[in-house]
Order: sequence, then structure tokens, then C-alpha cells
Amino acid sequence: MAGKLKVKLLGTLPPGKHFDGGGLYLDVNEAGDRRAWRWKYRRPNDGKETRITFGAYPEVGLADAREQRDKARAVLRSGVDPGAERRAQRESADAREPANTFKAVSGEWLDRQRAAWSLATYNKAQWHLAYASELDSLTMDAITPPLVLACLRKLEHAGIVETAHRVKGRIGEVFRYAIAAGYATHDPTSALRGALKSVVTESHAAIIEPKEVGALLRALHAYEGQPTTMSALKLAPLLFARPGNLRAMEWREVDLDAKEWRVPGGKMKMKEPHVVPLPDQAVTILRELHRLTGHGRYCFPSLLSAERPMSDNTLNTALRRMGFAHDVMTAHGFRAMASTLLNELGWSPDVIERQLAHAERNKVRAAYNRASYMAERRKMMQAWADYCDQLRRGGNVTAMKLRRA
Repeated sequence: MAGKLKVKLLGTLPPGKHFDGGGLYLDVNEAGDRRAWRWKYRRPNDGKETRITFGAYPEVGLADAREQRDKARAVLRSGVDPGAERRAQRESADAREPANTFKAVSGEWLDRQRAAWSLATYNKAQWHLAYASELDSLTMDAITPPLVLACLRKLEHAGIVETAHRVKGRIGEVFRYAIAAGYATHDPTSALRGALKSVVTESHAAIIEPKEVGALLRALHAYEGQPTTMSALKLAPLLFARPGNLRAMEWREVDLDAKEWRVPGGKMKMKEPHVVPLPDQAVTILRELHRLTGHGRYCFPSLLSAERPMSDNTLNTALRRMGFAHDVMTAHGFRAMASTLLNELGWSPDVIERQLAHAERNKVRAAYNRASYMAERRKMMQAWADYCDQLRRGGNVTAMKLRRA
């Protein structure tokens, strides 16, 4: 948008950088769900271009962002690097901070979890604890149940009850670590049982009627957007992997000659490595995609940085743009779609569940059943992709059964 930004239009800006003036711009991510104020300037010591982030919109409004830019420009005119000054102030504050504040202890706890967790889990834990930032400056034993509940009530009143429960769980994990490490003597979250509204669980919306699936597949193939998003949309129904695993797919995990995608255990929900046999159709999509993103780490990199994968909201946002409401179809719904139809078409439930990487609920059976069913899964994945092609072409497939070897 040329010229200065208008407040009423901030919520409707497309992905990209939208400049306001004097180096200030609103950075909107590909999915449109994250918007951050940034200021671009040149460092006084070497003239190199760099940036400062002033915060996320709408938490930081346009007027506040402009005020921060003007203050930073005044510092720059005095010959001081505003970014370096901010870092020095932050380091000074950290040095004065007691070792047993919630911020210090939660940071220590997060650092200890980093090696055992996937990057997605680590980032999500950071995000959850950010909701408890008003506790950061308090020492552990100064944090009482009412103080924690006040943090959680804000989330509950905002209608994100599930997030409130998850934040409560993370706070409890920090306190249990703090008690073991000698930073605290009690866990305030233990007194909050029943204090929050119960979470109403809903299944991920999914299209499962063959004719409707055919229409969905035609819409996916007709979608016009970013090439990486288009490829991900075509792969999602074929591979029916968890959306988080699909968007974080790395080229080093993919062997197109062997027609396999090997997901490391650290990325999996059950922490066990998982192999996804690639049907011919998926190999074709990935070979075309490789020409575009094969030089980097991720198959589906973010538009903002090749060092991280596409946003976790990208596929759902694309589905909404195609007219599929959140209660009709979701990115996670491709798993239910495949599971339902494969079961109806006569494939072994054990083979389907193994391909979905679901945990065996029967603990005794799980202890003895180590079968990976790889040969059957390869046949099933290719047959499934062929079936999807027939649905997409609009053939008479409602009564058709897949051939099993």
C-alpha cells in the first residue's frame, strides 16, 4: 500500500511488507495470522541495514508503533545504534533479575526440555508460557493460585478455553521442576482443579462422501496461490500425514528413488520414527517442487524465511479461500477422510492405523504387535492415490472397492 497505513485497513492487508513511512512497516506472514511492526534502519557504525521489531499488531497499535519509531530515530540521530541499546538494556535487566523469578525458572526449564522435544513442541511451550508473562517478574513462592487463575481467566473470557488449560499445564510443569530444583516449595496450579470451564472437544471437520471428496480434490488441483501451498494441498490427501509433519517436511527426509518419506521420531507425536510410502503421484509432485525449493532445508519453506517451514495455518487458510468452512473441512480432516474411505474400501484396520501412526490403545496388544505392515502399506498408499485420481476425475466410484494383494 502506497503512503501511510490506514488503521481501518490494517486487519485486511495481504501477506508481505506494508510500509508506513520512515522505515516503519507492518510485516504480515503468508497465512495472514501474524502481523508484526518492524523498523528498518542503517547502523551508524558500519552502515549495514538492520531491523528492530516493535511488537505484534493489534497488541501494538499504529500510533504506538509510530511513537516507538520516532524514539528510535532520535537515538539513531545521536549516533547510537538503537538495536544495540535495546540489547544492552535487556541484558542489564536480566543481570538484575533474581534467579528464582518465574521468567528465569521457566527459561531454565525450557532449555532443559529442548534436547528431548521437537522444535514445534518447544515453540508451542514458549508460546503458552508467554500468556503467563505477568508472572515473569515474581519469585516462585510469591505466585499464588489466585494470581495464576487471573492469567487463565483472561484466556477463558476470550473464548480460548483449551489454551487456558494448556497454559495451566505448562505453568504446573515449571513449578514441579522448580520444586525439585529448590526454587519453590509449592505448585499453585494444584489448587486450581475444577476452577476453569471444561473443554468441549470437537472432531476435526472432514469430507468423507466420495462424490464430495471428488469435488474437494478438484478444488485443490484448481487452487491458484503460492506454488509451495499448491503442492502441499495436492499432497495432503495423498499422504494424510499430520499437518504439522507435512508442513515441516525436509528434503533430507525424502528419498524419491526409494519412494519414501522418513519422519524422525523427534517430529512424531508418539516420538517413534515413521515411514510414509510415496505413491507415484506424490513423487511427481515432489520432483516438481524440488526444482523450486530443493536448494533449501524445507520442502515447504515460509515466504518470510527459508529457515522455517510454512505457517501452521496456511493450509486451513487456503481451504477457507476455496469456500470450505472450518466446520466442513480442515487440514487435519484429510486423515479422517482417508481413514474412513480406506476402511470402507476393505483395507485392514491395522494397516490403516499403522500408516496413520496412531498408538495402539490396547497396551497388551501394543507390547506384542511390532509389525510395520510396510509391504501392505506401500500397496495401500498407491491404491489410495489411484482412487483419489478417479474421484477427482468424477468417475463412478461410489461402489468401487480397491484391489488388495
